[in-house]
Amino acid sequence: MTTKRFFPRQVVESSGNRWDWALLPLVLALLVLLAYGGSQMARPYQVGETLPLTLDPVVLPYYLMRTTLRMFIAMGCSLVFACVFAVLAAKYKAAEKLLVPLLDILQSIPILGFQAIAVAPFILLFPGNLFGVECAAIFAIFTSQAWNMAFSMYQSLKTVPGELKEAAAVFQLSGWQRFWRLELPFAMPGLLWNMMMSMSGGWFFVVASEAISVANQDIKLPGVGSYIALAIEQKNLGAIGWAIFGMLVGITLYDQLFFRPLLAWADKFRFEEGSQESAPSSWLLTWLRRTDRLQAMFLRAGGVLQRSFRVFKRSYDGTSIRARAAPPNSGWSRAWDALVAAAVLLAVWRLIDFVHAEVGLAEVLHVFMLGCFTMLRVLVLIAIAAVVWVPIGIWIGMNPRWAGRLQAVAQFLAAFPVNLVFPLVVVGIVHWELNPSIWLSPLMVLGTQWYILFNVIAGASTVPTELRYAAQNLGLSGWLKWRRYLLPAVFPSFVTGAITASGGSWNASIVAEYVTWGDTTLQAQGLGSYIRQMTTTGDFPRIALGIGVMCVFVMGMNHFVWRRLYRMAEDRLHF
Repeated sequence: MTTKRFFPRQVVESSGNRWDWALLPLVLALLVLLAYGGSQMARPYQVGETLPLTLDPVVLPYYLMRTTLRMFIAMGCSLVFACVFAVLAAKYKAAEKLLVPLLDILQSIPILGFQAIAVAPFILLFPGNLFGVECAAIFAIFTSQAWNMAFSMYQSLKTVPGELKEAAAVFQLSGWQRFWRLELPFAMPGLLWNMMMSMSGGWFFVVASEAISVANQDIKLPGVGSYIALAIEQKNLGAIGWAIFGMLVGITLYDQLFFRPLLAWADKFRFEEGSQESAPSSWLLTWLRRTDRLQAMFLRAGGVLQRSFRVFKRSYDGTSIRARAAPPNSGWSRAWDALVAAAVLLAVWRLIDFVHAEVGLAEVLHVFMLGCFTMLRVLVLIAIAAVVWVPIGIWIGMNPRWAGRLQAVAQFLAAFPVNLVFPLVVVGIVHWELNPSIWLSPLMVLGTQWYILFNVIAGASTVPTELRYAAQNLGLSGWLKWRRYLLPAVFPSFVTGAITASGGSWNASIVAEYVTWGDTTLQAQGLGSYIRQMTTTGDFPRIALGIGVMCVFVMGMNHFVWRRLYRMAEDRLHF
């Protein structure tokens, strides 16, 4: 792992150099935007009040600012959630048995299901204020970002190389020190790429997150998502074009001002030494490194972290009896397993009672058949996406120069909301009289295939240099090179991407299997279409049935397919 520093140790205390003064307008502009956006998010509001929306392109910068602010707040919450989840699930077997299946369930619940649960409590928490509705929208965006980042952190912590774990044990690092000095730096490259993917994934569901329904009232918050929804409702192709342009500008800005500096800074956490020529670069990071005042601020923040290492350190050395691993207590483990099994049985019994009383067995069998149709689409589309994007992701990840050039392009493609493709799809299917059950299917993977690409790029970029040299010296080529070197090298990252792409495709089926453009509606047979129809009619028992069946399918695929591949990655493909 490289050890180059973000800032030099010695900082000259002064009123700031010319780079500090040059950066001042940018910092002040960001502070003003944050203050203005925060004031607009917390203004007085009563449920039933209509928030003015317009398709005038002049308001797009304001809408873009509101949407981006919501997405970054959700990103911060997702980062905290991912770290806490990964640490608990990776280090405690008892917690892993509960948290990993729970994350499977959360990933499989559609965004409409989260909205139905969360909107009213948030509004009651902040009565008479728009911040309650804003929190509901932020929570919806959080549910589209957090699961991917949590899986990435969990996979990274489970696959930390053994020699690094041994080094941490030799240096007697405490849990707190090990997280900040070993585990988080090791997970950083993959985590950053998944943060970018999660940010882009938030755009995919931004239309649903900014359109809130509560107490028979439709609330559309000012933002790009509401702008797109209004454009689709009015069949305004010009407004959709402006929305695409606004998204492109926004993604370019936060790529240059946030993600690109982070990627360039995180290059020092690579597991192996790399050439300076191939290292990612950022004009803003170079600018920051030339400042005086900001360097001093970052060094003070780093000093706080350093002092925490002295506070949260081991109180014993490696020769103490306390250093020995405690023998596993089979009694507590069995009691915990019994408790989890009892909870599962209780949930199953309540589900059977609900089904018998509200919907009937015939409806359940019908919904399971629709779930089989959707599962077939998901499996076929994920397989096609893997064949296309795994080779491309490996090539990009092993060529850092191209990774930097294609980063913003990949973010924009991943952020492109599938709703904006509806006009072309609906017009094409109606014009050529195509089968919606077939030709609506690609919409499911349009926004989720990028999980595979971004994770494979992250995995390929962290392949040890000595492994690359070994493959070159052995003269590996053709299929042998792919089977013995490239595919095993990125396999853990691919599994992470495939899990999140699969779960995201199930969620996207609600949008992709039930497409509207103005007065025209196209439906494909599937579970997503069923949930969307029941949501439109307000049939809560059947909404719950559809979501429950989707959870069963997603958890079944994760347990019988992806978890087995995860174990294979941990046991056999560990570098």
